[in-house]
Amino acid sequence: MFKDNLVQLRKMRNLTQEDLAGMIGVSRQSVAKWESGETSPDLEKSRLIAEALGVSLDDLVSYEPPADMNLGVPPKGKHFFGIATVGEKGQIVIPAEARKLFDIRAGDKLVVLGDDAQGMALIKADAFFVMADMIRKSMGGR
Repeated sequence: MFKDNLVQLRKMRNLTQEDLAGMIGVSRQSVAKWESGETSPDLEKSRLIAEALGVSLDDLVSYEPPADMNLGVPPKGKHFFGIATVGEKGQIVIPAEARKLFDIRAGDKLVVLGDDAQGMALIKADAFFVMADMIRKSMGGR
């Protein structure tokens, strides 16, 4: 996993092994050995690699793309939870991992937002109304 993620992320960012090596203070040969699986970096170097590539250390080390999705490691703070199917009445099931991460529980109310160009977004209603109130106050209470 680590070696595959390292290669994919480095190439996705159009970096050579030498470029990445320079960013984290190691030789190009070290990066080559990590990518081949011959050796592994220590924890501090792993942290520096994750930081240089803009991903979490956990994802760098252990990310496995969903089956048959051919997706790489997501940027830090971004997530792909899978595909949800819309039922006959428009209901969807939010994947368990997303519910856990965003503390969504049965009975919670969600606001559905939309943008013609970017799609839909869900936000917990309480958080949305707090944010809306802050915006309203910053604009002079209009």
